[in-house]
Amino acid sequence: MAKKVLIISTSLRGRSNSEILARECERGAKEAGHQVEYISLKGKDIKFCKGCLSCQTKGVCVLKDDVAAIMEKVKEAESIVFATPVYYYEMCGQMKTLLDRLNPLYSSDYKFRNIYMIATAAEEEDSTFEKAYNGLQGWVDCFEKAALSGLVAGGGIGDANDAAEHKEIMKKAYELGGIL
Repeated sequence: MAKKVLIISTSLRGRSNSEILARECERGAKEAGHQVEYISLKGKDIKFCKGCLSCQTKGVCVLKDDVAAIMEKVKEAESIVFATPVYYYEMCGQMKTLLDRLNPLYSSDYKFRNIYMIATAAEEEDSTFEKAYNGLQGWVDCFEKAALSGLVAGGGIGDANDAAEHKEIMKKAYELGGIL
């Protein structure tokens, strides 16, 4: 059954490794017949959450930037894929800032049920992605109708634009697109 899928690339570097894998996931999702939208955070104006909690009573954030449009797409998607580079064993700052700003969705009638992560890092150890994945798990835990459903971990991808040379990881990203 075709789903409404949103893929969010959080790296700010052009043709980053996580973006390359996200695009491969997008290709797999489209070929599987899903309705897919791809968003890159490059060039987006995303302010830091001020912690005012106005969103809890108003249902919208008081900050005026590009997050409102992204949030609407997140709210309407059935499956969401976040793609991030891993820096210092954690998701990139842009991704964390976006997750913080999606707080108004907490009390909304969101449609997303399955959340996935694609992550790349120079390190290859099994533990490399644990903190980033756990960080996303913490966000997902706040949405009782959603589940963190999988990770494509691209370890050992250190050089810029290197992901396409890692055929097994590219295959996993493509296959993720088919199972969303």
